[in-house]
Amino acid sequence: MATSRGTWAYRDRFGDAFGRTYFRRFGPGVVSSVGLGTYLGDPTDAVDTDYERALIAGLDGGCNLVDTAVNYRCGRSERVVGRALANADVDREAVVVATKGGFLPFDGERPENPARYIRERFVENGPVDPADLVAGYHCIAPDAIEASLDRSLDALGVDTIDCYYVHNPETQLRERSRATVYDALEATFERLERRVAAGDIGRYGVATWEGFRVPPEDDAHLSLPAVVTRARAAAETVGHEETGFEAIQLPFNVHMADAFSVPAHEFEGERRSALAVAQALDIDVVASATLGQGDLVSGLPASVDAELSGETPAQRAINFARSAPAVTCALVGSSDPDHVAENVAAGTFDPLGARAFDAVFE
Repeated sequence: MATSRGTWAYRDRFGDAFGRTYFRRFGPGVVSSVGLGTYLGDPTDAVDTDYERALIAGLDGGCNLVDTAVNYRCGRSERVVGRALANADVDREAVVVATKGGFLPFDGERPENPARYIRERFVENGPVDPADLVAGYHCIAPDAIEASLDRSLDALGVDTIDCYYVHNPETQLRERSRATVYDALEATFERLERRVAAGDIGRYGVATWEGFRVPPEDDAHLSLPAVVTRARAAAETVGHEETGFEAIQLPFNVHMADAFSVPAHEFEGERRSALAVAQALDIDVVASATLGQGDLVSGLPASVDAELSGETPAQRAINFARSAPAVTCALVGSSDPDHVAENVAAGTFDPLGARAFDAVFE
């Protein structure tokens, strides 16, 4: 697992190559504020090879946070991450490995009949109660998440997952009430608290797409304070003084800045944004979709672009996300080592200060 000694040694390996805020506190150690994502790409051997090369380039070049999920690329992404960890010139204790569970995964390729595959593999002969299954492929019940976690440990080839997320729990809101979803999360958090105690995960959290960005009147809304309250209750139930809920993941870029600009959460008697609440609660935020899944590599709005440092539009877009309050790491997915080098080099420039970042929204 990632350790304080391992991650600080990784930071020291690069000396003054990066800007002063490139490495940031996370858990017991530090992580690079540019992370390696593994979401995009077809589930093929050729893409696996490209990803492995790109991940190794990133790990060797200054990125020590890798993010994946049990379902990404039909389960292939976790296996590629495991191979990259084994083949990169980096100690396992230097790298923060994050993954997610919630979407039921395929096994290497999309089956001819996905619904039948899910039914036969996970419902009839697996951990999923059909009453807990939403949209035919999403389940956050404790048994299902625990089975997913075990599958991820095996696929990654690690003893400990440093950060484990419940993946897009707002998907459950398509068929369930918020109260029911909060109850389900608390039950699963109890199980994850026990896995923290067992050393199988270092910490846990929630990865969302819409849930924390949209206001309470939106059907997809989840309250970050309510979720944290449920995590604290879960910790108390299992006898922990503090919860292992320490991180959230959500999209953040210049076109999807709702986590900063939308006061979506009731907190301490007022409406505040997801990033403001996370900062107040000392929760790390990992930004996804930093490049808008590629849309921002061609350029940012001129008024924003002019305020940011970086040699390329991609670097400036990354530095926009790294500038947001509470953001610990901005994820960038790439299966091209040259693109990885460009993305990592964003960290040689300093992000905006708080006042300059605020001014972008005025």
